Amino acid sequence: MLLAGDVGGTKTLLGLFAKAPHRPTPLAVESFPTVDYDGLVPMIREFLRHQPAGEPSVEAACFGVAGPVLDHEAELTNVSWTVNGRAVALEFGLARVRLLNDLVSIAHSVAVLHPDELHVLQAGAPSLSGNAALLAAGTGMGQSFLFNDGRHLVPAPSEGGHADFAARTPREWQLVQWLAARYGRAEVEMVVSGIGLNNLYHFAHGDDPCVALDAATPPDLPEVASEKARARSCPHCVEVMDIFADAYGAEAGNLALRTVATSGLYIGGGIAPKNLELLSRPSFLERFHQKGPMSDLLRTIPLKVILNPQAGLLGAATVANQM
Repeated sequence: MLLAGDVGGTKTLLGLFAKAPHRPTPLAVESFPTVDYDGLVPMIREFLRHQPAGEPSVEAACFGVAGPVLDHEAELTNVSWTVNGRAVALEFGLARVRLLNDLVSIAHSVAVLHPDELHVLQAGAPSLSGNAALLAAGTGMGQSFLFNDGRHLVPAPSEGGHADFAARTPREWQLVQWLAARYGRAEVEMVVSGIGLNNLYHFAHGDDPCVALDAATPPDLPEVASEKARARSCPHCVEVMDIFADAYGAEAGNLALRTVATSGLYIGGGIAPKNLELLSRPSFLERFHQKGPMSDLLRTIPLKVILNPQAGLLGAATVANQM
């Protein structure tokens, strides 16, 4: 039996998997609100107690965590949690436990995803000897490199989502100034993520929000912006999603260049599958391609959206399967 987890800033997925030669088989999966728990250990304890056959015998465990992993420990970037792999191993008597950055975990799923779990934005002309890359807007913005070692695509961590945001239009220059005044600097995650959509909502609406922000239950501003933009019922929300999509396409192109991702560029996270129509517009690919002398190269790079909402959990289980 394998234990896997995808620990995010908003929710955490935990799952038990059966070992398999290629892709481990899920036996039980449960979702937990991350901030409702003091840490990963009590969450795992509750998950295992829920199993009808009692606490299972686990051979190996792997967890993707939304933050940098250093010396078998990770601090979540957007939640005040610390995950320690040794503590998990000791608490549950596990001989093999591994922590991964959450995007590295998703990257490990790429090799085992089925064709119907991918939406093709650009078929390109893939090079089997090339690298690949992954970026994912969820609560935050994550990135990962997949380097081709001649036999496999080997995922590596990155914190590129916290790199500086590059403005390309006069309106985006205004956005950079607005973000700098509020946070001291402008980074990619402040624009291309759930956090970014909140920022964009306030930036675009200014003192004229289209929903009541002082309500007893605060509105989900990314969801509000997405719904109103689709209905074309609020011009500010339309601008929010336009800036978001353009910045997403541009950053995807930046990452493809940094990694020379001629094998493919993958888009993960929870936002992209819900906004496929937005990402399928010509403007998204235009921003992806607009890289001067490298534009022709970018037209050859396959660009795909990961549709499997449990790709991070699957990737962690795949690593546990290899352990």
